[in-house]
Amino acid sequence: MESGMASHNMQAVGYMPGFGNDFETEALPGALPQGQNSPQKCPYGLYAEQLSGTAFTAPRGQNERSWCYRIRPSVRHVGRFAAIELPHWKSAPNIVPGVASLGQYRWNPVPHGAGELTWLTGMRTVTTAGDVNTQTGMASHVYLVTASMVDSYFYSADGELLVVPQEGRLRFATELGVIEIAPGEIAVLPRGLVYRVEVIDGPCRGFVCENYGQPFALPDRGPIGANCMANPRDFKTPVAAFEDRETPSTLTIKWCGQFHQSAIPHSPLDVVAWHGNYAPYKYDLSTYSPVGAILFDHPDPSIFTVLTARSEIPGTANIDFVLFRERWLVAEHSFRPPWYHKNVMSELMGNIYGEYDAKPDGFAPGGMSLHNCMLPHGPDRNAFEKASNAALKPEKLDKTMSFMFETRFPQHLTDWAAREAPMQSDYADCWDGLDKKFDGSIDPA
Repeated sequence: MESGMASHNMQAVGYMPGFGNDFETEALPGALPQGQNSPQKCPYGLYAEQLSGTAFTAPRGQNERSWCYRIRPSVRHVGRFAAIELPHWKSAPNIVPGVASLGQYRWNPVPHGAGELTWLTGMRTVTTAGDVNTQTGMASHVYLVTASMVDSYFYSADGELLVVPQEGRLRFATELGVIEIAPGEIAVLPRGLVYRVEVIDGPCRGFVCENYGQPFALPDRGPIGANCMANPRDFKTPVAAFEDRETPSTLTIKWCGQFHQSAIPHSPLDVVAWHGNYAPYKYDLSTYSPVGAILFDHPDPSIFTVLTARSEIPGTANIDFVLFRERWLVAEHSFRPPWYHKNVMSELMGNIYGEYDAKPDGFAPGGMSLHNCMLPHGPDRNAFEKASNAALKPEKLDKTMSFMFETRFPQHLTDWAAREAPMQSDYADCWDGLDKKFDGSIDPA
């Protein structure tokens, strides 16, 4: 049992360790009923309510739900809805006439610009994939946030959000507790969870993967065994914290790619206690323990998977979240960077800090790239020449952290990504210097 301080302004910050655990936490002593989920009368005059993240009949190992004990039931946190426009936040399918998604693309960091932007107004969709209406696929976004949401709340009915900060610090005040994240950390906000986003240190910039499909889970390790990669104990879920504030507020909901807003007279973050396994969480990427080649060859990049959202096809992810962080390179007589390839997955990469070993030039922190399915890509000429001629002594890749949102679906560029974002028009030229080296008259032995 974990307890957080009850607070009018929801200042309590504390975390419980573990991934997918069945947690229980209360912000007031005795607020959590024991022995049953829905007593005739709940402590403190609270209402019992279940938040389900999966179908009721999902297998036990995949079933996700939490029981919440709140000041008002959620039906009091919505009124009549009015449609609103958030023109830069797009959902799949979003195929724009005249925009070619077939290609290899890279962008410089998106500048902050002038004006005040919140979590809602500062979201910029880069790609969409699949179909939000059939709950398959994803969207990738860049967020630019300079101002906190004030008496304003949000939830997405379309999917969970995986948040990857690159600059600045954010606080997510959610129904189930408070999460604070900085660059080098991630947070996952489940589908249907209400929250408010506040700026701790700004301006803030980062990346978001909006997952329409099955929730993110830890990948199976197979013969790697019980340890390394992302260890469950390093994931942190917040303790209960609540607001009891009577103030005019707005709740914005994203549903089937459209946005609707409702006026309410109070804060909806009023869960005093909860138990279950459907909750937000954060993770410190510096605790990821990479596994790699210790003799020869570069393994498939899937070896660096932090989280995976599975599809109905075994072994084929709806989304993989893959991390390329500091690590040692020790492979003998091997080309150590990622090799040239084309594959069925579409790869959206982002740079958090440092240099990426396969693209040391032009891939700046805050930048991103897209290599769509079945389009060849790999190291640029400089990276190839360096890796092909380097003395193969143990080498530490240091002060580097980049990631990949990888999906089985083609990723389609938005109009903003193609025409407004700082795309590098000469990116595809980075492979022009890969000259023919073949000489059939020379015996390789």
